[in-house]
Amino acid sequence: MKRNKRFSSLFFISLLVIVFVTFSTVSVEARKTKKNLRKRNSHKDSHSGNGHGRGSHSPCPTPTPPPYYGPHGSMFDVLSFGAKGNGVSDDSEALVAAWKGACKVAGATVKIPAQLKFLIKPVTLQGPCMPHLTLQIDGTLLAPPEASSWPTSSLFQWINFKWVQNFTIKGSGTVDGQGYNWWSYSQFYDIQAIRFYSSNSVTVRDIRIINSPLCHLKFDNSKGIEVDNITISSPENSPNTDGIHLQNTQDVEIQRSIIATGDDCVSIQTGCSNIHVHHINCGPGHGISLGGLGKDKSAACVSDIIVEDISMKNTLYGARIKTWQGGFGMVKNVSFSRIQVYDVMFPIMIDQYYCDKQKCKNQTNTVVISGVKFDQISGTFGMQPVHLACSNSIPCTDVDLTSIQLSPSPKYKGLQQAVCWNTYGKSQGPLLPSTIDDCLKSGGGLIKRIARSHDRLCY
Repeated sequence: MKRNKRFSSLFFISLLVIVFVTFSTVSVEARKTKKNLRKRNSHKDSHSGNGHGRGSHSPCPTPTPPPYYGPHGSMFDVLSFGAKGNGVSDDSEALVAAWKGACKVAGATVKIPAQLKFLIKPVTLQGPCMPHLTLQIDGTLLAPPEASSWPTSSLFQWINFKWVQNFTIKGSGTVDGQGYNWWSYSQFYDIQAIRFYSSNSVTVRDIRIINSPLCHLKFDNSKGIEVDNITISSPENSPNTDGIHLQNTQDVEIQRSIIATGDDCVSIQTGCSNIHVHHINCGPGHGISLGGLGKDKSAACVSDIIVEDISMKNTLYGARIKTWQGGFGMVKNVSFSRIQVYDVMFPIMIDQYYCDKQKCKNQTNTVVISGVKFDQISGTFGMQPVHLACSNSIPCTDVDLTSIQLSPSPKYKGLQQAVCWNTYGKSQGPLLPSTIDDCLKSGGGLIKRIARSHDRLCY
């Protein structure tokens, strides 16, 4: 009986020990779990920025994302590529980077935003690119103002477009060549503000191009060009600042534009054909010119040129063709019509003795001129109404003067006499001054046959 009591006591004590150990283990685990939970919640609060009071952590700063240099859709804003737009910092690299990005996307636009000025050093924006690329100029592009800051390898063009097709420049902005410091050295350089080389289907519209170092807008070895509703401006005394210069370029329309420069409003050089220039306000400047052609005994071929519906004011020349002695080739099928002149020194001119020096050597070879019409040219002149000076070796043929009405300007004491030398063609009234009626020679059949032989050199 005593042994049973001892057994019961031992069993009861063992049971108590087991319960105590189990309870202690559970309590410790519960405390650990609660502590870990507090740690997790505290860590979560510190990252969410919601921790407050004692034991909370300050929120960690969010990492700054890297700059994004891609397009917004098909829009490539130069500001997204690092341009500053303050007119002082060099934004050339940003423009080139935006161009390279847009060049790979069909229908893309490189954007020059409004109300900002971008200093651009000489750059070449090169194709071929995807079709229908646009350069949208709403701000101002500035050329380096100091001649010394231009690289010696870039003394021919400022913004050079090469091998582009189906391309448009448009916008409400300005391209400013800041050419003041260049004009004293114009005889040493031949710099174009905007130049297109070997480019097709190009449109330039709505923008302003001002104060180019020399030529404002040049197309060379290109085809399918449209210039519409642009303004070109530089001072009257800025030398060699042609407005639009065409060379070895075909299928061109230039229309509805205002051009005021120190040289030709439009200059048409060798290799040009199918050119239509109309509804242009020109002046000051040197009028609309074909040439000079045949310089340094070179070949010159120009054909199918129409210039019409033009207003010229305070220009040195009006409708002009100029060639150097010693050249060869041909100018044919040219029409100047419906031109209104106001105080133009020489409204109608063909000069086959063109010379930019004090004296040039007499030479027998010449660029042949045939099939030129001057029709409905009226207004006031300053020096001479008509000046046609053709070559002694091969005179001009098929030159027509029709409905010419030119009166001397009250501001000048010009010559009333029309001057024609070695020029064959016909005149048709009404004509003013009346001396125009006796200006042209008739006939010239043999000369025409000689002229046609020169045509083979071009076509």
